[in-house]
Amino acid sequence: MAEIAARADARIGSLYRFFPSKEAVGDALMQRYAEILQAEYDAIHARAAVITPEELADALIDLFVKLHPQAQAVTAFLEFRADWTVVRQRFRAQALTGVRTALTVCAPDLDDNLADDVAAVVLNNMKTMVGMANKEAPTSLGAPDELRLMNRLYLAAKLKTGAPRKRKKSGN
Repeated sequence: MAEIAARADARIGSLYRFFPSKEAVGDALMQRYAEILQAEYDAIHARAAVITPEELADALIDLFVKLHPQAQAVTAFLEFRADWTVVRQRFRAQALTGVRTALTVCAPDLDDNLADDVAAVVLNNMKTMVGMANKEAPTSLGAPDELRLMNRLYLAAKLKTGAPRKRKKSGN
């Protein structure tokens, strides 16, 4: 708590007045990040019906790159608290739902199962892009641009107007 107060340039008594424990600080951090993430997804959802799949791909990747500094703090806290599996799962679900909703707003006739699959792929690509941007994942000078292009092409193919939307069953 002393370190938190020092970094916030606040007196420790003031910190304890609002946050009686490290857990309370962590709860507030998690809540704030969830609100920020939801607001960003809401902004993307508001535009998703009028942008191209390629523009949606860029918006989703840009979202994760933009929020990475805040996400690092949340991730560090979650890793510190091994008993917060439920919180981790809630953030994952929020991220998947945010991406999935953007996909279905952009392509309303997208099959539900396919929307789930595409959302999972896009979310993992977004995480890879953040890793590349921060040199935490193997990369080269042009690799982030290639990943961005891959996401654009992938969403263009999956969300293309008039394209078949139903996922084929195995064995067909």
